[in-house]
Amino acid sequence: MYRFGFIIEQTLGHITHGNNLQAYISKDNSIDALWGLPTWNNGGFSRFLPIYRSNWTVHAGLQARSAVTSMQRKTRLDALFFHTQVTATLSTDLLRSIPSIISLDATPLQYDDLGEFYQHSSGPDWFEGLKYRLNQICFQSAHHLVTWSQWAKDSLVDDYGIDPEKIKVIPPGVNIKEWSRPDDRNGDNSTVKILFVGSDLKRKGGYDLLKAVRNLRNEENLLGGTRPDIQLHLVTKENLPEESGLHIYNDLQPNSPTLKQLYHECDIFCLPTYGDCLPMVLSEAGAAGMPIISTAVAAVPELVCDGETGYLVPVGDIRSLRDAIRKLSDEPALRHRLGEDALSFVERFHDAEQNTDLLLDLLKQTAAGMSN
Repeated sequence: MYRFGFIIEQTLGHITHGNNLQAYISKDNSIDALWGLPTWNNGGFSRFLPIYRSNWTVHAGLQARSAVTSMQRKTRLDALFFHTQVTATLSTDLLRSIPSIISLDATPLQYDDLGEFYQHSSGPDWFEGLKYRLNQICFQSAHHLVTWSQWAKDSLVDDYGIDPEKIKVIPPGVNIKEWSRPDDRNGDNSTVKILFVGSDLKRKGGYDLLKAVRNLRNEENLLGGTRPDIQLHLVTKENLPEESGLHIYNDLQPNSPTLKQLYHECDIFCLPTYGDCLPMVLSEAGAAGMPIISTAVAAVPELVCDGETGYLVPVGDIRSLRDAIRKLSDEPALRHRLGEDALSFVERFHDAEQNTDLLLDLLKQTAAGMSN
């Protein structure tokens, strides 16, 4: 029996990743899993603490240390798993004393590069230098590192000087069985449904998508023709005024049956994002057999292969986005082929059950290696 402690950051797509891990790890009878889930909470006395109340690294790091201390009171841990490095930065002593793996979707420097889209800004040079050194020590102290993408691995090697042999690329993955369609899509090509899933409509390119679809409709009205009617389905936290052909969903939860049903009913997945690392919605779309339109941001090209599983368009380029939507809308056979290829690609590289097994094998090897 292995006794593993899991510390999972509870922000953005990391929540879904943590939920998937808990579901799959519970099936492994050789693992006694203990969970720590740092969350953003400024209630109570914490709202009066200047650094703690405003700094996520301190906030999550102190919660992580407290969670590990609580685990150690209950049992002797064979290994620790931190996701992301934010939760581990204040625990270098634990990383050195307990066999540990740090998982991440992006390095801090990569996150800084995307910062303007996350309302994140860099501090003064002395602070950024200190932050860099703390993260480098954190990465060096872990026994292994897991990245969601080659993009993130390259940054660990090139920007932080980490030995590439210490790093393994394991994407978070998706439950293929739950997300794949139970039957073929409707053969009626008179209507094409485009799906967008992103709480931050601006950062994820939702407004660009609206403009592109409006342009297509205006073009159709001016020139006439027999193009399919385009419906746009937006899953987002933001409210928009009513508009013909626009459907807004403000309260759908990740992994919910209603959300999966929407994936199954739509024909094209579109996320023309300005700032992302590796959005999990892309693997969900692939599992649902949908061709994907996105942008060549961060690790997105590692999942959306241009011309094979979908199309990549330049960030903020409404015309290219419109043309990609038109092409997939007008050619049902192309939609079907790219969707099938997207499903095959996700089955090979983004199967959550398969990738969780890889992760657990690495944890077991790490625990066994340190005990010998």
